[in-house]
Amino acid sequence: MQSPAFILHQPQMGENIGAAARVMGNFGLRDLRLIDPRDGWPNQKAESVAVGSPVLDAVKVEFEPVAAMAGLTRIYATTARPRGMEKRVLTPRQAMAEIRAAHATGERAGVLFGAEKSGLPNELVADADAIITLPVDREFWSLNLAQTVACCAYEWRAGEDVADDFDAISDPAGKEDMDRLFVHFERELERAGFFHPPEKTPLMVNNLRSALVRARFTEQEARTFRGAIKALALGRGKARVMRDE
Repeated sequence: MQSPAFILHQPQMGENIGAAARVMGNFGLRDLRLIDPRDGWPNQKAESVAVGSPVLDAVKVEFEPVAAMAGLTRIYATTARPRGMEKRVLTPRQAMAEIRAAHATGERAGVLFGAEKSGLPNELVADADAIITLPVDREFWSLNLAQTVACCAYEWRAGEDVADDFDAISDPAGKEDMDRLFVHFERELERAGFFHPPEKTPLMVNNLRSALVRARFTEQEARTFRGAIKALALGRGKARVMRDE
């Protein structure tokens, strides 16, 4: 699905443009548009902070808002200040869900971000379809431009499954693996005199097994745990204890 356009209105600091491009790239957004950047474009500071973000390769620079909004059917204005306007007010999460639904029907949305010093002008907020704001503390509500972009960029991808990026390195331990671990552990505990008094042995064994089951060992973890039991019982290398099994 095509991502929304993020539009920075008169950004002042190249560092913030670069940071915005970097976090957009992190979350798969590629359409960054600048309206009349204060220090012109290209900007060396932006390139430095973006650290190779692919977003910078396709930045569009315009000098009028209407040109920067070309091809868009919806505009969301970010602001932390009440503007005295009858507007729908959404969190980034609500807004990105709405944008995702709109894009599924063929629409294309853009999100406007204001300049670091003054935010968005009232006329741009008035023309927007809705306002995006964050639940900031009203005693300190001024949020950095790139941080605001980061919050919205994250919500665009929030909810997507990330588990595939962290493949399991071992299959879950089977019940037979766990049974061997239990028997090994309990045998060494018995040898060490852990189960005392004897009449409490069944309860102690059940508690230990229950705790180990909750750990949800993998095959590799079960093998490692048994190796740890053996090392504690017999030692390793020069510390190894020789005994008849």
